[in-house]
Amino acid sequence: MITVVGVRFKKAGKIYYFDPDGLDIKRGEDVVVETARGIEYGSAVLGLREVEETEIVSPLKKVIRIATEEDQAIQRENQEKAKEAFAACQAKIIEHELEMKLVEVEYTFDSNKVIFYFTADGRIDFRELVKDLASVFRTRIELRQIGVRDEAKIVNGIGPCGVGLCCANWLGDFAPVSIKMAKDQNLSLNPTKISGICGRLMCCLKYEHDTYLDIRRELPNKGEKIKTPDGMGIVLDAVILTESVKVRHILGENEGRLELSEDIVTYKKDQLGDNPVRPKQVEEEPVDDMRFDGLDDYASGDRAARREAAATASQDRERSADRRDKGKGGAKPQGQGQPADRDQRRPQKDRPERQERSERPQRQDRGQGKPGAGAASAVPGSTAVSGPGTGSSAGQERPWRSEKGQQTPPPKKLEPAQSSDELPEVEAEGPDEDGQKPRRRRPRRRKKK
Repeated sequence: MITVVGVRFKKAGKIYYFDPDGLDIKRGEDVVVETARGIEYGSAVLGLREVEETEIVSPLKKVIRIATEEDQAIQRENQEKAKEAFAACQAKIIEHELEMKLVEVEYTFDSNKVIFYFTADGRIDFRELVKDLASVFRTRIELRQIGVRDEAKIVNGIGPCGVGLCCANWLGDFAPVSIKMAKDQNLSLNPTKISGICGRLMCCLKYEHDTYLDIRRELPNKGEKIKTPDGMGIVLDAVILTESVKVRHILGENEGRLELSEDIVTYKKDQLGDNPVRPKQVEEEPVDDMRFDGLDDYASGDRAARREAAATASQDRERSADRRDKGKGGAKPQGQGQPADRDQRRPQKDRPERQERSERPQRQDRGQGKPGAGAASAVPGSTAVSGPGTGSSAGQERPWRSEKGQQTPPPKKLEPAQSSDELPEVEAEGPDEDGQKPRRRRPRRRKKK
């Protein structure tokens, strides 16, 4: 056990433990302590007490002394200087045209540092502002960005209930609040009804949440069959505030379907003593930062269906991507059964190398039996023509066949030209300058609608 004293530096601020260092400090006395920021002036809200070592943060700082009248005068002087610094910093912000809101200015007790608290929507480049402030105050400058809840705690105000804000008057630290707490208490999920002046969920949603969970565990679930003083019934709803349930009695059963009465009867929890108590597991969801993320899911009530639909859509996208990669001949990504490096793949069976079209031997009857072909090649400046319809074997014409095997009439023959002027211009299909024959283009297939 370690003897400590609890000190608070701001109204409704967090309580920090310090080593009293043998001083008899009573509750309500002002003290001067040593902190990580330097020497600070605070108020002892907790007297001398003994706590476990797990409740303190090492190393434990010491209390320098109990505040004297001179220390109190220095503290009042620092508060006056803070007001002047607030006005000077506000003028500099307007001069630099920065989108930031100054909330508070604080001087350390030894005046070695001035801390400016501000809020902004995003990140602010205040390097020039710091230089101007340092030249004015001639001391260390620190600009600290805070959130909207901290701003409400500093500024204070009136809540929707008509009373001063809890965070500014007595709440020492912010407790995590989630939208599930409002749902468990059967509150309206309208953001304007369950949010405070800071725009976040109200801190008071946390106060009674544990009590609601305890009562809900003792009441039967909706749709459960229970035994009542008037017979068996089905639970329609559970009212947590009155600790009662609404029941419709079972009149009979017809072909596996229950016949229920039209009257709805309300029973207290004490009147349902004969029913077995079933332990209920409360679902714990990750606590958000008091925003309204996921509010639509709770309002609609089909969160599980949305998750299942999202998972199905994700699987469909993965399958379509795999089929697309296979159609393009792409490799699978690493970690899905195929190594990234080609050298690590399994060696394929030896297959005979396929000869290119340019390496195939030409037919002996190519270019023979057609007087038009020889006459065309003999004319200087003419274009050589070759194709399935220009060659023949032993003077017999070969039938032209399409890709599907249907016999079609051969293309029209070219009449032998006497000069280059009379020769028609025909697209070259013969060997090019390198001696390679270009591949024949296949007809495009029409896409099915």
